[in-house]
This record gives sequence, C-alpha cells and structure tokens, in this order.
Amino acid sequence: DQHSPELAVLAESLGYRRVWVYDSPALGADVWVTLARIAERTKRIELGPGVLVPGLRHVMVTAAAIGTVESIAPGRVVVAVSTGFTGRVLLGERSMRWAAVEDYVRTLKGLLRGEEVEWEGRVMRMLHPDGAVARRPIRIPIVITTNGRKGLEVARRVGDGVMSGGFPSSGFGWSIVVGGGTVLDDDEDPSAPRALAAAGPFVTSLYHLFYELPGLGMKVEELPGGESWRAEVDAIPKAVRHLRLHESHLVRVDERDRVLVTGETVTALSWTGRASELRERFAQYEAQGATEIFFEPTGVDIAREITAFARAVGLPGSRARSPR
Repeated sequence: DQHSPELAVLAESLGYRRVWVYDSPALGADVWVTLARIAERTKRIELGPGVLVPGLRHVMVTAAAIGTVESIAPGRVVVAVSTGFTGRVLLGERSMRWAAVEDYVRTLKGLLRGEEVEWEGRVMRMLHPDGAVARRPIRIPIVITTNGRKGLEVARRVGDGVMSGGFPSSGFGWSIVVGGGTVLDDDEDPSAPRALAAAGPFVTSLYHLFYELPGLGMKVEELPGGESWRAEVDAIPKAVRHLRLHESHLVRVDERDRVLVTGETVTALSWTGRASELRERFAQYEAQGATEIFFEPTGVDIAREITAFARAVGLPGSRARSPR
C-alpha cells in the first residue's frame, strides 16, 4: 500500500535482509509498482513479490517487470512463485495446476537469460533495447512456495529454493519458513487487546486458507471453533462468498471472525510469544533445515511489529530502537 516504501526503509535500517510484497490485485496495490517504489527508496535490502501468481500475467509481462525493477535495484531482486490463494480466489478462480506453474517458471527463466522461448505455441524473446530494462542475461533467484508434495517436486526441478508456511521443508539449501504473529512485551498476556489486534488477522487468514484450499492437508473444522465458523461461512450466498470471506484479509478481524481470535489461538497458530520463546522456536526450525524466516506482520501498527521482531531475533539495526 502507500506506506510500503517507508516501511521498507525502516526494515532496511533494522537489518532485515529482504522485503516481500503481496501479489493480490483485489486486496493491495500493484506488486511491481510497489516494488519499484521500494527499490528507489532503499539501497541494500532485497525485494520481490511474495508470492507471484503466474496466472495473473503473461510471462513476458512478468519478465519485463522483473527487468525493470532489476534495472533500479541491480542484484537485489528475488521472486517467490506459487499457484495462488487470494490472488486467484478473489477473481472467482481456483488455484493453478502445478504443471502450469512449472512451465511458467521455466519459460520465465529462459526469457530472462535472453533466449528465444516458446509459449502457447508462439516464439518470444525479450527485445528491449539498452536502458529499457536490465541487460540480459538477468539472473534472479526464484523460490517456489508450497507445503505439498507436488510443489516440492516443482521446487526441486525449476526452483532455486522453497518457501513453506509454518514449518521448514527439508532437503533444500534455501528453505524459507513463513509465519506471522506478534512479539509480546515482557508483562503482556497473549489475550491482551493489543496482542489480539496484532496477531488476529494472521490467525484468521489461516481459517480462510484452509477453507478455500482444503487440499493443503488441514480441514478448517480441525481448527479451534472451525466447525461452527464454517457453517456460518457456508451460509453466505456462493456467488459472493469469496468476497465476504476475504474483504478484511490480513488487515483486520471481521465481526464474523472475532470469536476465533483468543489468547489460545494466537499462541497455538501464530508466532506470538515473548522474544526468548520465539528465538527457541526459530532455533528448532533451523535444526530442521530452515535457512530463513519470513515474518508476515499484520494489524494496525506494522512499524511496531517489524521493530519488535527485529529486536527479538537480534537484527543489528534494532539495538538502539524499541517498539513503539
């Protein structure tokens, strides 16, 4: 959104290595415009879509976008790709097939190398003159975001790493774990209003995720309060159900979802805890093969969340700062 560039500047000053931007057109600002704005405001931090949804753009459009941002921030662009969640659902579409994602990534890499590639029966090549986008070959890392077997197979074939929600995927030299929540103050309870407001949108997004994508291995009924919540969502007319379900996704907790957000659920389903507890959890992830933590802040005070998290994990720029 409009605050993303200034938050990226803060993240860079705190010592974060990367900043990721959502690719969900019905919920947020255009991902590539936002990344270009961030690239112009920052000097060191790496940046990219987290995650890119191939079905939203022709592969040449994506290649040109990558080349544009790479020309502004050379050596700092990274891309995460997956089958799509809200980026597809809120357009009335379902997630893409993994075979289509694999073909897209393979073709995209060929374009960025400057090769002639075949796409949908036609031959293409990036013909941009010098100064339009970064010169070919453009070598940027592409990670595959998945928690399932098919996605992991695609990651091994065409990815440079893997990004997974909630737990690490072993067997990869680059394994990113995604999660959200809030760092509790020393005297703060997880059921405190501030903690619930900060972690609640992430927690409810998991209910949204498992409702829309039951094939991920978890049924929403298995989550606390999930059975009665599902019945309420099922009662929404099907034609507009996806709109009603996601209209506050990762921003705030709707009245319908409020019953789901308790001290118990934010503790069980998110990275909500004191700094020492979070460090212990991340050490366990590292022992299981994780090489990187992707913190997904939510709530109304993102600056506080990323500052508190930086302090909790000991990022170098956080030592002179304190959460607001």
